[in-house]
Amino acid sequence: MTKLPPPRSIKTAILKMDATIMNREGIEKLLTMLPTEEERSKIQEAQVANPEMPLGSAEQFLLTLTSISELPARLKLWAFKLDFENSEKEIAEPLMDLKQGMETLKSNKTFRGILSTLLSIGIFLNGNEVKGFQIEYLAKVPEVKDTVHKHTLLHHLCHMVMEKFPDSTDLYSEIGAVTRASKVDFEELAANILKLEQECKASWDHLKVIAKHDGSNIMKVKMSDFLADCAERIIVLDIVHRRVMNRFHKFLLWLGIPMHRVQDMKPNELCRIMSEFSLEYRTTRERVLQQLEKKANHRERNKTRGKMITEVCHNKVGKFRTKEDRADAELRQLLGSDISDVESIHGSLPWRRQRKDMGRSVFSPLARDELVNGNLTDGDDEILESLVKTATKAPATRTAPRERKRTRNADRKSLVLEPLEGFVVRRTLKNGLSEEEKKHLATYIKGY
Repeated sequence: MTKLPPPRSIKTAILKMDATIMNREGIEKLLTMLPTEEERSKIQEAQVANPEMPLGSAEQFLLTLTSISELPARLKLWAFKLDFENSEKEIAEPLMDLKQGMETLKSNKTFRGILSTLLSIGIFLNGNEVKGFQIEYLAKVPEVKDTVHKHTLLHHLCHMVMEKFPDSTDLYSEIGAVTRASKVDFEELAANILKLEQECKASWDHLKVIAKHDGSNIMKVKMSDFLADCAERIIVLDIVHRRVMNRFHKFLLWLGIPMHRVQDMKPNELCRIMSEFSLEYRTTRERVLQQLEKKANHRERNKTRGKMITEVCHNKVGKFRTKEDRADAELRQLLGSDISDVESIHGSLPWRRQRKDMGRSVFSPLARDELVNGNLTDGDDEILESLVKTATKAPATRTAPRERKRTRNADRKSLVLEPLEGFVVRRTLKNGLSEEEKKHLATYIKGY
């Protein structure tokens, strides 16, 4: 009761079938809460026995519902009115998808090319000339692999179709109607049409019962027109369904399916096979295109592999847009050829001297003769310039004289004595020489 309108407004909404007060969910709940005749009699007996005692909310709610004449008929008629448009849409859209899907497959060049190429592959592999193959085999194409590269048959099929039919597409993006139709149970759809027809007939009966109590009013006229329109639309749905199914059977014959299998083939099963195959085909086709693009880039790289930049520029001189770019490229090519000539004469490095000239000085007579006579090459000029700069380079002057590191016993003096022939004795004196030692040393020096 908490999710329903107040009891005083429920009665008005039901009598006028006002969807602004109560929605479809409320109608469904009321159909499950209809009071029985026993409950109604007990509430009325309790009310007569205790007239001064007010009724509870639940009892008052049930008593309000019992006051509405032909309540079940009104609720069912109202529910049919709210549900009809959605029910019709759920039937009409799948039929339209199936019709459009068959037309798309018939006129699709990519689909025709795939079937013809696959038939040619089968004839070649089996060695037998056949007119066609079972359409269910499309589900097995992604599973069959070759014995060399382990590529699927679908991989090779994509290659062949793209070579034979350059304008072919991925197929999956063009058959959206087939994909939608593959998710519909058309047997259930036929049952829904029959169910809708039965509900429409029952609604006529409900309207007749209600009219006995309410008489002839505006609501009855509107509901009569509505039910008459519903009946016509249901008849049209039935005709459309029958014609679409006939077209489907003819489509199966167009695919080459035998007559005895046409009645057993379900539309959703065929559409599912087509949709799944087209999805696999699109995925494989994208992978094949990526591989072809990688191979093309690899071939382009191999064309310039191992070549000098100047050679590449020489090959592309004619491809520059402006005269300045072309002139710049020609200048670079010319400079590159001069460098290569020098390298061919003097080795890979122009400043590297030959072994026989290693010992020759820049100021030797032979070098001076070469300078006078002009017999030097550009490489020798560079060598001479570097040697002259090295020879004439001034030594770096020190800003401050470097101090000698003094030893720890720098103030010591040494005295060399020769007491025995062939032996030298060094004596370290800490406090200097005495007068006697100085005389002895002077005499020794004079004698030496």
